[in-house]
Amino acid sequence: MEFTDDRLAEALDTVLSQRYSCRGFLPQPVERATIERILGLAQKTPSWCNAQPWHIAISSGMAADAFRRAMLKASDTLPPQPDFPWPVEYAGVYQARRRACGFGLYDSVGVQRGDRAASARQARENFRLFGAPHVAIVTTEAALGVYGAVDCGAYVNNFMLAARSLGVATIAQAALASWPGVVRECLGLPANRLVVCGISFGFEDPAHPANGFRTERAPLGEVVSWHE
Repeated sequence: MEFTDDRLAEALDTVLSQRYSCRGFLPQPVERATIERILGLAQKTPSWCNAQPWHIAISSGMAADAFRRAMLKASDTLPPQPDFPWPVEYAGVYQARRRACGFGLYDSVGVQRGDRAASARQARENFRLFGAPHVAIVTTEAALGVYGAVDCGAYVNNFMLAARSLGVATIAQAALASWPGVVRECLGLPANRLVVCGISFGFEDPAHPANGFRTERAPLGEVVSWHE
């Protein structure tokens, strides 16, 4: 019996390799049928006890523009108050990877190191959704705690891979969870839905300099230990 199929592994490797965090979108919307196909593929995500804790609120058109305005206003006037606490700190290798990512992005868009005003403008693009025509807000049931959020993380990854397989670019954004009260008000979500993150999506702008930037992955020796 054949237990492996290299064609499947190669297809998965292709999608994983082609997916990246898009930070410059064209205004052209994605057809509803394509979005529904992405959602259908992502819905196959496994979850603890098959609870499927995710709920996906998708804004497009005028709703996306209203959401954009609300996020930009919040970023100018409110301190972040996420439902899930931000990391306490990035230290050691995690800080090194974070800095490499940040410096690489800023270099790609011409932000000089130490230019705090320019880096703040680039960070603010998160709340403009990088010009994307669509945004998906991912929430979980509060009573399911951290494991509901973990299941949502798996969903987010599969959403992005499904989108890439259909020619749609994405970026997962924890920044959009900075003001969950604003998000819930904009989208009419109840208080028991905790905001995990957002995913801005659409068609990438090939001329945008940020879209030439790619991050690297650590070698297996840094992230895997074997116990036999």
